[in-house]
Amino acid sequence: MKTTSPESPIVAITRAVAGQAQVSGAQVKMWGDAMATREELLGFVRGASVVVTMYSDKVNEEFLNAAGPGLKGVCNYAVGFENIDLAACKARGVVVTNTPNAVTEGTADLAWTLILGVARGVVKADRYARSEAYPKNGPLGMAQLMGADLTGRTLLIVGAGRIGYAVAMRSIGWGMRVMYVARSRHWDFELAPLAGERVTLEEGLAQADVVSIHTPLTPETRHLINARMLAKMKPSAILVNTSRGPVVDEQALVDALKAGRLYGAGLDVFEREPIVHPDLIGMDNVVLTPHIGSAAARYRAMMTQMAMENAGAILSGREAPNRIA
Repeated sequence: MKTTSPESPIVAITRAVAGQAQVSGAQVKMWGDAMATREELLGFVRGASVVVTMYSDKVNEEFLNAAGPGLKGVCNYAVGFENIDLAACKARGVVVTNTPNAVTEGTADLAWTLILGVARGVVKADRYARSEAYPKNGPLGMAQLMGADLTGRTLLIVGAGRIGYAVAMRSIGWGMRVMYVARSRHWDFELAPLAGERVTLEEGLAQADVVSIHTPLTPETRHLINARMLAKMKPSAILVNTSRGPVVDEQALVDALKAGRLYGAGLDVFEREPIVHPDLIGMDNVVLTPHIGSAAARYRAMMTQMAMENAGAILSGREAPNRIA
């Protein structure tokens, strides 16, 4: 059993995590499953040498002041880091890291869970199977609860990073045509086996049967998918978002769904997370999950390991493996 002295540096983890949360020579303290209030969070990080933050923790001047002058690093337990004021951290010499790669496979799996769930009307079918109507009415007729097929359809990836590529690779099983939107050309999307095509967002939305969003949240991508862009999509198209909620104008999406201008949507993230637009909750053609993209035991344990390795490197004065600032 590892022991630490009262003078050992503190690694503060702002939510409970999976796997082994240990850093040699440091005291590791963990908040718990329930999210702390802002006041509680600021008190919890006081005196920490490294803080392992969740994507929902706003790391700004207030946060850095609360942690104190001994703070050496912020290890974000996510691949995205829009919650962190990088300039403020840099000004104080605070190293910032994230957990890339570990989130890729789990998030890609969930994106396809949402795609299939919407296409096959799983919400409506599940509700019916649990109801008294099913045994009362007997076996379904051959024209009931029919979903959309995906074979040979067109998939548009918005944001051609690791996760977008993993989602595109999974489409091979359905023989889908792949298009992608990115700031620069990505040869891995264009060569075999994907043989994808780079298009503008407007071009892709007009042609796609499934749109899967994987772009980071930046000032430029906030409301990237707005009413004007949604109007370019086919009424038979499916929109899936596993990136960040504010990339999609949620009210515009609700309006499009209500008007029948989209087949359906799958959302793992929300504009005002954890608040979900009330109109989305009652829709049978919308599949909702509570930001669980990477929530498979294997991948969350990998994220913990990466965060601990980053924290250990920062405390020992070594270059952190996943440093972003």
